[in-house]
Amino acid sequence: MPDIRILSAEEARAAVPALSAVLADCVAGGASVGFMQPYGPDDAEPYWRDVADAVATGGSLLLVAELEGRIVGTVQVGSAQMPNQPHRGDLKKLLVHRSARGRGLARLLMEAAEREAVRCGKTLLVLDTATGSDAEAIYPRLGWQRVGVIPDYALWPQGGFCDTTLFYKRLA
Repeated sequence: MPDIRILSAEEARAAVPALSAVLADCVAGGASVGFMQPYGPDDAEPYWRDVADAVATGGSLLLVAELEGRIVGTVQVGSAQMPNQPHRGDLKKLLVHRSARGRGLARLLMEAAEREAVRCGKTLLVLDTATGSDAEAIYPRLGWQRVGVIPDYALWPQGGFCDTTLFYKRLA
């Protein structure tokens, strides 16, 4: 049974190697999550150290999915917003290692992230994802509303333009 939990800043710093392995695996698998191939765990470490710093300042929540004590998935809720958006959060970097897919971890991570966002006073979450990716299909099944597509928003990790689909979800 997977364990979904929120990491403190100290736990996030200790988990940098494991989080880096998940991110590197996802990029190697073609996930358009901001990084280009080739991309290894060492390349990912500065990113995760920055995330740990954001957790320390309260700017982000970092959740992980663990199987048998090993981190195999993660998601973030960016909670630091402009003064006119205290109710909104940004869902970021839903990642599940390819070896752990097909077990409902993305759904469990999303449900936990939404619960934590509500606990933090958020009533609206937004996200963007690569159009046509496997990830895009997850969000409507979880009650997220598709807003539209921005063409040529980013690059696929192997190169070439990638459209991005925007989603939102109102939280109760």
